[in-house]
Amino acid sequence: MRGFARDMVYEFPDDILEHVLVFLSSHRDRNSVSLVCKSWYKAEAASRANLFIGNCYSVSPELVARRFPKVRSLTLKGKPRFADFNLLPPHWGAYLLPWIVTFAHASLPLEELRLKRMCVSDEALDLLATSFPGFRVIVLNNCDGFSTKGLASIARNCRNLQELNLQESLVEDHSSVDWISAFPDSTTSLLALHFSCLDAAVDFDALDALVARNPQLRSLGLNKKVALWQLQKLLHRCGPQLTDLGTGSMSGIGNLNGGGAVGVGGLPLPLPQQLQAQMQVQVQVQPPQPAPEQQEMIQWERIQDLGACLSSCTKLQSLSGIWEAEPPCLIALYPVCLNLLSLNLSYANLRNADLLQLLSHCHKLQRLWLQDNVEDAGLRIVANTCKDLRELRVFPADHEGVGVVTEQGLLAISEGCANLSSILYFCRRMTNSAITAMSRACSKMRRFRLCIITTRQPDHVTGEPLDEGFGAIVKNCKELKRLAVSGLLTDRAFQYIGEFGKNVETLSVAFAADSDVGLEAVFRGCTKIRKLEIRDCPFGDRALLAGLERYETMRFLWLSGCRVSIAGCDELSKKLPWLNVELVKESTEDEYTVDMLYVYRTVMASARSDRPPSVIGLRGGEYFWRWVRGAAVGTSNSSI
Repeated sequence: MRGFARDMVYEFPDDILEHVLVFLSSHRDRNSVSLVCKSWYKAEAASRANLFIGNCYSVSPELVARRFPKVRSLTLKGKPRFADFNLLPPHWGAYLLPWIVTFAHASLPLEELRLKRMCVSDEALDLLATSFPGFRVIVLNNCDGFSTKGLASIARNCRNLQELNLQESLVEDHSSVDWISAFPDSTTSLLALHFSCLDAAVDFDALDALVARNPQLRSLGLNKKVALWQLQKLLHRCGPQLTDLGTGSMSGIGNLNGGGAVGVGGLPLPLPQQLQAQMQVQVQVQPPQPAPEQQEMIQWERIQDLGACLSSCTKLQSLSGIWEAEPPCLIALYPVCLNLLSLNLSYANLRNADLLQLLSHCHKLQRLWLQDNVEDAGLRIVANTCKDLRELRVFPADHEGVGVVTEQGLLAISEGCANLSSILYFCRRMTNSAITAMSRACSKMRRFRLCIITTRQPDHVTGEPLDEGFGAIVKNCKELKRLAVSGLLTDRAFQYIGEFGKNVETLSVAFAADSDVGLEAVFRGCTKIRKLEIRDCPFGDRALLAGLERYETMRFLWLSGCRVSIAGCDELSKKLPWLNVELVKESTEDEYTVDMLYVYRTVMASARSDRPPSVIGLRGGEYFWRWVRGAAVGTSNSSI
């Protein structure tokens, strides 16, 4: 009977199977299906339209193009996360161009591209825009290497574009290129447009016209160069249908009329009418300044006009931006806050009193990002107001490292937000009791990242290591997937993680542990670990080689500032020759110690060829003695 069932599975018609597989949306489910047998492998590959690649060097673009000929949506990640902290050498890699060249040559029906930490060139964007007629979605998250010239090519050539989303990307501005004006008049399909990371101003008339002819626009993210009166004008056009808004500058309440003649709805008249009005006046007379009471009345009327404009955004659920906000302008946001599910204040430099008043109106929030100038008192207001909060991120406002939230703020959140499942918390001090209290009150926690700004800080009340606090997190939060630890931690904390963190997939460690024993415990117990990021810890070769059984299923291992030697890296490449082992040696104090190590699994036949001179690749177990002696300075891209 079992054999009959097995034969039925194998003989399942391919065309029927492909229709069934269409209903599988999970990448992991799809991967599991492809492992059943050869026929299922082929059917799954032929029917997959959405593809996620967590490491652009885990597979070659040629192999992807051959295996998935019908892929329409690609999500591709490049550099390790430590690139955000400038820890990678210049020109490290993760180039987009080879992928676009390969896909264009294979004539894949690519429609959507989502990139994270990739090096994107103008050449790649131009080829993307001209090679795929049905292309409609591009999201660039933490990407670099491109300019407004590349954006102009996307705008000009992608006639069916629905989403252009730039998140935290570094975009070079070419003042001679007006990328917003490059959108043709026929562009009427835009659903989302985000350019908050751009530093330069855009042509507002072109932006206004673009918004006007895209009535289905649902998501709009502006940069800080967009003035308040310009925001008001845009909202008159698209406010009622917006669900996501990133405001521009929230200052200049006195300029809501644009500094000129007033048209319908308090908007500035077009320039030709202003010029006609000026031509009719022979003598320019300076109008008398209103009295202080009149000025206050005028300002209040303008705030009411702005509030009425924002109140028209009845579908708005997500709000961000709020650059350079003035206190009177925040009053206009109060009606909008009542229905918000997501609020991002990570770039809003607000006074504490104004911030607290704004937060007190956000009763439905599920996602909140803000700076640590909210202080513990502000987090108490969040805990009392946002009872359904699911995600909280508190970033340091002072980049010199002066944190102003403490364990008291964490305690308040744990007491008031029982549904919290994700937290990123930058602070200067912490206690075991506060972490333990959160682990008990927020047992649904899936992502817990605690960043104590001053390294190796103990429990500031007892002076003890924070082992017990993090131990409580992995014991009580059974669904924990992502964990970032900091503060004074001994090997005992990592033994807790290995023993109880059975579902942990991503672990980030900095300035912690006593010896190799800590990392050995993690490798021994965390059977589902996929991403491991370690910085400035006393882990050496013994700890590195303890993970041999885990590296096959891990996406990557990143070590920086540890005690791993070149010999240890070579031994790893011998034992697991199918791994890519890349190391960086910058320090001259110890010629045998590696400064940075990046290990990842790949199906590529050889090491990547686009490494910079400072990155050395070990593949297959040949020892690189010439490089140790300094004789191989010019052999940057050889696979060894």
